[in-house]
Amino acid sequence: MEHMPYSEIQKGTFLIATPDIDMGLFFRSVVLICEHGNNGSFGLVINKSLDLELPEEIINIHHLANARVGIRAGGPVQTNQMMLLHTADNIPQQTLQVCDGVYLGGDLQFLQEAITDENGPPIHLCFGYAGWGSGQLEREFLDGNWFIHPATSRQIFNTPSDKLWPSLLREMGGKYATLSMIPEDLSVN
Repeated sequence: MEHMPYSEIQKGTFLIATPDIDMGLFFRSVVLICEHGNNGSFGLVINKSLDLELPEEIINIHHLANARVGIRAGGPVQTNQMMLLHTADNIPQQTLQVCDGVYLGGDLQFLQEAITDENGPPIHLCFGYAGWGSGQLEREFLDGNWFIHPATSRQIFNTPSDKLWPSLLREMGGKYATLSMIPEDLSVN
């Protein structure tokens, strides 16, 4: 049985790029909506890994004990700004809960403690973000640029970034599952 499509954009929603977005950062991207309201929307691309060397003041690679730290291209806006997406609920005064078990925020001390603890929380260091003005995201959705699906901590932190886009489409079932099998390069088809 085909699932009813999820149709409400809200905090804690995944935006899944449709095949109509065929290039750039949003090609096969999955964006986690962190805020959505009358004034616009803000989200983080969570499935585009980055290979960066960070200054030792931020991450001392010699003290990295937490194997669940990933670096992501969070979006095309303010790419020099780093945001922390994680599962730690112990710093509520520094974080925004995005969905069940997923938090945005934290300071440098939290980051350094989390990465040096082998039992630390999963963390995505997101550089940049995606933003939309009032009504812009709704128009993009109605124009067929995005599918939407509720986000979960499991999908965000346990699914490999390069597998998240097809995995979510398969999970949605029906025509979405079929789209998950489209090759990245259509000339190969």
